[in-house]
Amino acid sequence: MRRAIKAIYKGEPVTEGAGVKLRRVFGYSEAPDFDPFLMLDDFRSDQPKDFQRGFPWHPHRGIETITYVIRGDVEHADSLGNKGVISSGDVQWMTAGSGIVHQEMPKGDAHGSMHGFQLWANLPASEKMMPPRYRGLTAKEIPEVQLPGGARIKVIAGLLDTVRGPMDDIVIQPEYLDCDLPAGVQFVHAVPRDHTAFIYVIAGEGVVAKEAVQNRTLVLFDSGDTLDVTAGTAGIRFLLLSGKPLAEPIAWRGPIVMNTKAELDLAFEEYHKGTFIKHSINLNS
Repeated sequence: MRRAIKAIYKGEPVTEGAGVKLRRVFGYSEAPDFDPFLMLDDFRSDQPKDFQRGFPWHPHRGIETITYVIRGDVEHADSLGNKGVISSGDVQWMTAGSGIVHQEMPKGDAHGSMHGFQLWANLPASEKMMPPRYRGLTAKEIPEVQLPGGARIKVIAGLLDTVRGPMDDIVIQPEYLDCDLPAGVQFVHAVPRDHTAFIYVIAGEGVVAKEAVQNRTLVLFDSGDTLDVTAGTAGIRFLLLSGKPLAEPIAWRGPIVMNTKAELDLAFEEYHKGTFIKHSINLNS
């Protein structure tokens, strides 16, 4: 059964960190509809003043943050001394688990542009206190599939034809594809019936279930076995995400997401007492 559109989201501008201007595509009140995903931020800008103040030191617990950069550099570091740079085409999949304190500082490229996306994915109650880990993928490590008709699909996580993405040990069984379709090409893709699925258009325009979509449009799909997108005259590029819902209660405050208010209160109490960090993190382990 082909998936119909459940809802369309345009997002809204917000300011986060030390003054980073971005577009929050969904989050907080919409999170139950996107289970197991919590939030998607679009931080594309060609004005350094929009992002250069960055996201100074802050904690996370109970979630995974997935950062995909398509232009520019993001420097990151944590309180245990791990450091690195996410560059154009790279992905960082960070599992906060029991807790990390880190910072993310967008630097842009030589032209002052910084384009990327950060997705938050929830962890189930049984894994919220797992040891944290970073997994970084460079652009050349992400396989690309070219389909008949000229569509090019980067497979970050999940399976397309016989190509499996390198992020293959994730609790929510996610799929993360970067899909670039030339004019008039239709992309039909199978998704497990019980998985949440959505696309976020990042360039061009097209049609989904007879609805016109364009840049910065998110389409959340209803249940079904397949979804399809047809590119318009300018072609279309979109991120395709799917994952297995957790169907668990959410207690969320700022950068920490747990299952109960008591767990949430304890996390902030530990952060203020200096007992927040439970495990060491080895970068890219």
